[in-house]
Amino acid sequence: MQVIDTALPEVKLIEPRVFGDDRGFFFESWNHAVFAEHGLPHLFVQDNHSRSAKGVLRGIHYQLFRPQGKLVRVTAGVVWDVAVDLRRSSPRFGHWTGFELSAENKRMLWLPEGFGHGFVSLTDGAEFLYKCTAPYMPEHDRGVRWDDPELAIDWPVEGLDVQLSGKDAAAPMLADAELYP
Repeated sequence: MQVIDTALPEVKLIEPRVFGDDRGFFFESWNHAVFAEHGLPHLFVQDNHSRSAKGVLRGIHYQLFRPQGKLVRVTAGVVWDVAVDLRRSSPRFGHWTGFELSAENKRMLWLPEGFGHGFVSLTDGAEFLYKCTAPYMPEHDRGVRWDDPELAIDWPVEGLDVQLSGKDAAAPMLADAELYP
């Protein structure tokens, strides 16, 4: 497993070692000892799975109290995945990094507590898996507008019919959002 630094030092891109032949493939998507060896979390309490049509954009989401670290990957299709530093005390506050995650490239992204998360599905039927370090608590769920000019995220949405949930369409701009200290 290769752990790759990103523009946000706490966020890691993970490329598993894939063993494949004409029968298919095998790879380890998580291993307690390997993650601990790389200083990554090795205790997860909840797994989530979502499926999205092409153009569905989810995010930017975070949990203000009892924040969640997330290990994310795609098992079908392709998404553009984004992490945003939402810690006011961070020198990288408001900075983002993004990567294409797909069933084909098998990449994973580690987003620690204190970061917002979002993705857009670039294909129909994109299936997205999340391993979380804390349980989901809807009363602490927060969001920031995906297209906030202050964040200036370079979403690859040209030619896509972007579809948002009501919650995401109504999310506040970064300047008005409840954020981490």
